[in-house]
Amino acid sequence: MKAGSIAKLAISILLCQAAGILGSVFTFQAIPNWYAALEKPWFTPPNWAFGPVWIALYTLMGIALFLVWQKGLETKKAKLAIGIFGVQLALNAIWSIIFFGMQMPFPAFIEILLLWIAIAATIVKFWPISRKAALLLIPYIVWVSIATALNYSVWVLNA
Repeated sequence: MKAGSIAKLAISILLCQAAGILGSVFTFQAIPNWYAALEKPWFTPPNWAFGPVWIALYTLMGIALFLVWQKGLETKKAKLAIGIFGVQLALNAIWSIIFFGMQMPFPAFIEILLLWIAIAATIVKFWPISRKAALLLIPYIVWVSIATALNYSVWVLNA
């Protein structure tokens, strides 16, 4: 791999990890108090699982971004795909701010629905550019689907 490609890969992964770090600032503060006191559904993963899963998902997202970026940004379709990727990445970080930082499960539920749509749109737009990139996002949309059900359940159980 050429130095330019290594730099693009590093930037792509670091960008995605930065979104995770931003969200975690709000998450870590709320887990021991607010989140611990919430009633949660039976399918809630253990707290220790979230960190490793998200680190892996942000890494996969970064690799997916890199694969599309490697194809070039000359076409409208590549620019649009990366733009939608950026929207979903921003929505990802914003969800943590709303759910954990603001402690507002219902608005967070609405926002995570938008996030899910943005991830699905990213997968669709990545597919013709790089099928590998699109496939790397499948675990992400599966995890966000679980998170959506969890968010909904927390909202309903604690309303």
